[in-house]
Amino acid sequence: MTRSRAQDPNVCGVTAAIAVIDGKWKTALLWLLESGPHRPGELRRRLPGLSEKVLTQALREMEADGLVHREVHDVLPLKTTYSLTTFGRELSEALAPLSDWGHRRLEKLTEAQSAS
Repeated sequence: MTRSRAQDPNVCGVTAAIAVIDGKWKTALLWLLESGPHRPGELRRRLPGLSEKVLTQALREMEADGLVHREVHDVLPLKTTYSLTTFGRELSEALAPLSDWGHRRLEKLTEAQSAS
């Protein structure tokens, strides 16, 4: 899905929302940032397999979409933290029922595999 779909007023609202969280890491980043501000290094350690380049790109896109706030602290060495904006928290809350549904689906799959 292209990023332009997130800004196209002629698409379904669900499509516009999914365009904002599209990708392998954005939902995981939202989930981690729900607990409070994190530094980029902390986020990378919590998400094995996430490269610095992809993390930077995802956070920049999330910041551009108004989901994440980037704060650079005026200390040496520079310290940057990321946190959810109010808009990002709203999205996270909206995704909670979808997350619950996903967990129920995984439970059903596990039960089906155990039965066979």
